[in-house]
Amino acid sequence: MIVTKRKVHIGFTPRRRRAINAQPRPADTVEPGTLPRVSRLMALAIHFDRLFREGRVADLSELARLTHVSQPRITQIMSLNLLAPDIQEALLHLPLVTRGRQPIHEKRLRKVVLTLDWREQRARWSRILAATAMSNTSADANTNTSPDAPTP
Repeated sequence: MIVTKRKVHIGFTPRRRRAINAQPRPADTVEPGTLPRVSRLMALAIHFDRLFREGRVADLSELARLTHVSQPRITQIMSLNLLAPDIQEALLHLPLVTRGRQPIHEKRLRKVVLTLDWREQRARWSRILAATAMSNTSADANTNTSPDAPTP
């Protein structure tokens, strides 16, 4: 008796019928981690602004009703549009969060948004980034679990 072992990959045809494939279908590669919440909020602010410009939404109250979010929260999200364009772009391109807490929160950006001068906004933004970098390096130092690592 001869026994052969072979991996079989079952897929679907375009008409949704089962089919046996010799090779597995290439999986979509997805980077590990999640998109930072502040990046999603920035994208939402841009989307909401487009809705206003196109006339699809009359005012913040209507937008709040449509999204089932309070009107003050909509105002907070929309205020992200007042940031300097380079800060907006940086928010949209933040790296994925793979572990731990998200480094930059929308609440920390509220003081930056209050300043209408883009130079001052950039200075405050750089301070936030510096503080975030400092907290990340101290957090990485505290999470060193090597058996040879000295205890603090």
